[in-house]
Amino acid sequence: MTGRETVLARIRAALADVPSEERPDDVPVPRDYHRSHTGPGQDTVALFAERVADYRATVTRTDRAGLRDAIAAALTRHGARRLALPSGFPDELLPSGGWEWHAEPLGVPALDGLDGAITLACAGIAITGTIVLDTGPGQGRRALTLVPDYHLCIVGAELIADDIPEALARLDPTRPLTFVSGPSATSDIELDRVEGVHGPRTLDVIIVDPGISPQS
Repeated sequence: MTGRETVLARIRAALADVPSEERPDDVPVPRDYHRSHTGPGQDTVALFAERVADYRATVTRTDRAGLRDAIAAALTRHGARRLALPSGFPDELLPSGGWEWHAEPLGVPALDGLDGAITLACAGIAITGTIVLDTGPGQGRRALTLVPDYHLCIVGAELIADDIPEALARLDPTRPLTFVSGPSATSDIELDRVEGVHGPRTLDVIIVDPGISPQS
C-alpha cells in the first residue's frame, strides 16, 4: 500500500460513522482555547510597534495631522520617488513634491520598474508584528506589495488586534488575505539572512492614531 492509499484509508475509517447527510457546519467546533498572549493592561499599539521593529522594519507613530509629513519623510529616507498607488488610496494623504504616483492597474514589468508601493492595511496583529491586507480599498492586488523592492504601509491604531484569533474574527475569510511580518527574508543552511527574495527588501510601517481604515 502506498503512502497516499494509507492516508486515504485512515480518513475513510475516521469518517465511517458520520451520517451521509451531515455537513461541516452541523457540528460546532470548540473554540475554548487561549485567545490572546498579551499581558493584562498591555499597550497593544506599543507591542505591535515593538514586534514590527523586531523584524527590521522601520516603524513610525503619528497622528492624522502629521501623516502626510510622516509619509514624505519615509519616502525621502529611502529615496523612493516612483510609487505604485492602489485604487481607493485617499488622495488627501499623498504628500506634495517630486513624487510620481502610478495608479493601478499595473503589470509586473511596470511594478518592477518602480521604487516601491504605498498601501493601507486592513488589520494589524500585535503579538506577531503582522500587517494584514485583503486587497480592499487602498491596498491593491497582492502583486503590488510583492514585486516592488519597497513597501510603505499605513496602519490605523484601531485596526491592531491583540492576537491572531481576534484578528481572524474581524477578517473576511472569502477575501485574498496577505499576512506580512517584516521585510521578505530567508536563510540558508548556515543561517545567513538574505532579504528581498520573495518580496520587498524594505518595509516601513506608519501607525496612525487616531487611526485610518481602508474605508476612509
